[in-house]
Amino acid sequence: MLERYLDIKPDVSEALKKGKPVVALESTIISHGMPYPKNVETALNVEKIVRENGAVPATIAILEGRLKVGLSENEIEYLGKARDVVKTSRRDIPFIVSKKLDGATTVASTMIIAALAGIKVFATGGIGGVHRGAQETFDISADLQELAQTNVAVVCAGAKSILDIGLTLEYLETNGVPVVGYGTDEFPAFYTRKSGHKVDYRVDRAEELAATLKAKWDLGLNGGVVVANPIPEEYEMNYDVITKAINDAVIEAEAKGIRGKETTPFLLARVKELTGGDSLESNIALVYNNAKIAAQLSVELVKLYK
Repeated sequence: MLERYLDIKPDVSEALKKGKPVVALESTIISHGMPYPKNVETALNVEKIVRENGAVPATIAILEGRLKVGLSENEIEYLGKARDVVKTSRRDIPFIVSKKLDGATTVASTMIIAALAGIKVFATGGIGGVHRGAQETFDISADLQELAQTNVAVVCAGAKSILDIGLTLEYLETNGVPVVGYGTDEFPAFYTRKSGHKVDYRVDRAEELAATLKAKWDLGLNGGVVVANPIPEEYEMNYDVITKAINDAVIEAEAKGIRGKETTPFLLARVKELTGGDSLESNIALVYNNAKIAAQLSVELVKLYK
């Protein structure tokens, strides 16, 4: 039945059949996260980093209604240039598929498609979360509910600091999603290594983390794990500068009535403008770092299943 909808790139399919490490990668960062040609350059470099660290990259998207697990360089180039690619979360998948449209996958939809293919590790920039003012708007990312039910570990630089990080962590706790600090006791806030909030557990080695994931899923404790991997120190932004830029962008979004899935792209673009482009370079650096750790984790995880 899945074959009717799912296309797995040959090298990814072979790796999965042979029990080799594979890392899922999202495509929203290509279509909605960065300008062209930086988006394509970054996506190809992320795949290269995954390969250099011993795993096979599987960039995920929906093209002409087909769920794609692994993209060619031409397909990545297309996503980087195309203007009518739909930002696709869980609720959107059946419509994008049935209408044979192009969709760029968010954290939630990338997790779903990765799980359908049998991929356990996913590298992204930052997860979505509870938006500021959610007590009135109920604006909570579908990423969090997906983490509560889908068996994929998400390596990220924490939650985007445009969100309410405290409430995001509370939501994850309520849904039984472990938040693990990779080499840190503090939950990172995307552009910065600090947020003022602690993680549930700290791990310092990929082997330790892999053993934890296997134990979780062997015990039938369904759901993902947030692997919070801080941005490298040399690329960290000044906390006060980024906080002011974010606060200003949030106020502007509220004044313009921007809501729902348009919120995050607007805020990230505005923060980039307010920081003179520094936030884009930080974004790229943390994605590269997450790809490296995800590949190392995937390598250790497949060892435990042999």
